[in-house]
Amino acid sequence: MYILFILLFLSVVICFLFFSAFTSPTNKISIGQKAPLFSLYDQNGNLFSLEDNIGKKMVIYFFPKAFTPGWTKQACEFRDNYQIYKDNKIEIIGISYDTRQTQKEFSEKYSLKFKVLSDINKVVSKRYGIDTYLFPKRVTFLIDENGIIFDIVNSISLSDYADQVIEVFKKYEENKNERKIEK
Repeated sequence: MYILFILLFLSVVICFLFFSAFTSPTNKISIGQKAPLFSLYDQNGNLFSLEDNIGKKMVIYFFPKAFTPGWTKQACEFRDNYQIYKDNKIEIIGISYDTRQTQKEFSEKYSLKFKVLSDINKVVSKRYGIDTYLFPKRVTFLIDENGIIFDIVNSISLSDYADQVIEVFKKYEENKNERKIEK
């Protein structure tokens, strides 16, 4: 009986750990709220501060792990469309739990022109409510010049991801301009 109890207990613990790896126990970010401020080091050892970048439009996207097929495709799409983002004055910021060295190796291998930040202590992932025990969820936050989150992309089609994100920015800008005209 005692052995059965221990096996049952261990099964519960294992299930908890497994499912916890895919769920977030922390904050829930909403559209319309101010983006939580943070500072992290990028792949080149430079400190990036969100507060210092208020006034810029930003794509902040969390990805599970460098060198995985999904992240590689996503990063390369941003790289290939980088000039469109630059022309529209939109900063691209990638964040994962990977070390700065891993981010640097990945950035160099795929010639990334944007910042890739290391959240090895999971502080920023927790603030944005996308942390899990194994890796961050693949979520993208679109932030306007005032530091307000105007869209959150949870379901991601990797085939034309960068195009989809730029279209959301364009629609947001159009709607913003229409609201100005109505006033």
